[in-house]
Amino acid sequence: MNKITIAIDGFSSTGKSTVAKQLAKHLGYVYVDTGAMYRAVTFYAMQNGLISAVDFNKEALIYQLPNIEITFKFNEALGFAEVYLNGVNIEKEIRNLEVSSYVSKVAAISEVRQKLVEQQKKMGQDKGVVMDGRDIGTVVFPDAKLKLFMTASAETRAKRRYQELIERGDKVDYKDVLQNVQERDYIDSNRKDSPLVKAKDAIEIDNSHMTLDEQFNKILQLAKMTIEDLE
Repeated sequence: MNKITIAIDGFSSTGKSTVAKQLAKHLGYVYVDTGAMYRAVTFYAMQNGLISAVDFNKEALIYQLPNIEITFKFNEALGFAEVYLNGVNIEKEIRNLEVSSYVSKVAAISEVRQKLVEQQKKMGQDKGVVMDGRDIGTVVFPDAKLKLFMTASAETRAKRRYQELIERGDKVDYKDVLQNVQERDYIDSNRKDSPLVKAKDAIEIDNSHMTLDEQFNKILQLAKMTIEDLE
């Protein structure tokens, strides 16, 4: 059976990672969470005092990029690969609201994007990969056979993200989560380097009123149809 590259882009908290993991597992493909890579760089910046609510030392972060090694290791118990920063598992640490509040600013730096896009291209060179992010179908894999663009209202996404954080035990306010979603949307869509845009040949999936099963089944059918067309 022919293998393809599946690129999933879209706004924050649209469930890109969830459906990408499901799809990769079902097809036996490799899953790459590019958002986790940008979160890992953000976490490094936070750990090293390079970014805060009042300051962001971009030059220092760019200078220290060679010191940042990001890897993924498959966790059989969880069924997906976790992200490691310089050999340390940071999967849980990068999923909080504080990292979310800074990640779009870090991702807007051209040198950061260049470093990570180069790694992402290498990860997908053999195809058989499902990759999600903001510029996968436009920059990383412009020739991907299947491109999806995930969207939903900001309020719907904020509610999902809020519930996820609460279930994890984080103490957050819904208004703060909504503000974070809206701010990230603006930064992601208006940055100069690889802004979030829908690729011309991407299929838009508005999952505002879809269940996880409905979403997965629809996308799985699209993937199967794309693969069958190559045979």
